[in-house]
Amino acid sequence: MQTEEVDAPTVRSLSPSRAGDFKTRPLLYRFRCIDKLPEKPSADAVRGTVVHSVLERLYDLPAPERTTQSATAMVEPEWQRLLEDEPEVAGLFADDADGARLAAWLDSARRLVEGYFTLEDPSRLEPAERECLVETVLEDGLLLRGYVDRLDVAADGAFRVVDYKTGGAPRAAFEAKALFQMKFYALVLWRLRGTVPRQLRLIYLKDRDTLSYSPDEEELRRFSRTLQAIWSAIVRATETGDFRASPGPLCGWCDHQAICPAHGGTPPPYPEGVTILALSPGGPSAGSPAST
Repeated sequence: MQTEEVDAPTVRSLSPSRAGDFKTRPLLYRFRCIDKLPEKPSADAVRGTVVHSVLERLYDLPAPERTTQSATAMVEPEWQRLLEDEPEVAGLFADDADGARLAAWLDSARRLVEGYFTLEDPSRLEPAERECLVETVLEDGLLLRGYVDRLDVAADGAFRVVDYKTGGAPRAAFEAKALFQMKFYALVLWRLRGTVPRQLRLIYLKDRDTLSYSPDEEELRRFSRTLQAIWSAIVRATETGDFRASPGPLCGWCDHQAICPAHGGTPPPYPEGVTILALSPGGPSAGSPAST
């Protein structure tokens, strides 16, 4: 789809992470999507990127070579590859004169990779897709898009959505929040393929634990309505500039506390002419991939 070039900030689609931002912290959504404020890379987030890269590339090897030793040996090369692609992450260890912190950080990444082998045997798996972009358009024109870590497809066509997490597994009371992202992927894939995923599987490498869930069509229809309601709220907030601060336990990890009203700060002036660029109902069909 072609869109008109505009100078003002635009909002055109919804990803699981941005939907989650708006649900829990609307002002953070504004800072990220409207103001597009930079955020410093964190050691935990960068380690997650490295570990995800290792697990993606592990499946490039022939099945017999997908061993713990092979995978842990990839950690440092993937870190070097990330440094080449994103030199700014070197700042994480700028004051690490003797390299001790970097060495400990790389060891922690290797332990996460080792944990993967206690949960799955990669020599017995042949993923259909890895790190794949999936996107679809709902009936009201909302574009949904996201990246799936892994898709496994069985001989009968049934498929499983797999996502790797480098943090800890959630307590039972927070499982629904953890599954939000996976239901988002399930909805998109159902619309693209005409089949509901047989299983959604979260793999928690730190705790060496998994969380699996099997959605059904009615649940995904309800989830679609939830996303449309979130989008409607985003449209209203974008039109009015009213993005509320929502202080909570995650504030300690936020880069924007200095300009957050909940912490005595003042946000930057709201940009003029912010434009919503969701696709129109007359655009690509709701069951087909769409581009912006």
